[in-house]
Amino acid sequence: MRDIIDQANDLAQLELDNLLANRQVFKGESAKDCIECGEPIPEKRRQLLKGCQLCVDCQNLKEQFAKR
Repeated sequence: MRDIIDQANDLAQLELDNLLANRQVFKGESAKDCIECGEPIPEKRRQLLKGCQLCVDCQNLKEQFAKR
């Protein structure tokens, strides 16, 4: 059975993996609309993640698929 420490470690690893992936992929100007689904990307997300191309939902799907 997994305890809260295991969950925290998994979350920390996921955040680190995402940061490293974003450093390689997200460069340049952020898209106004998601390149996958076409939904608008919120302004705050576009400002925080320079070069952002995906909405939160599509980014989550991409990360889940990458884990498999």
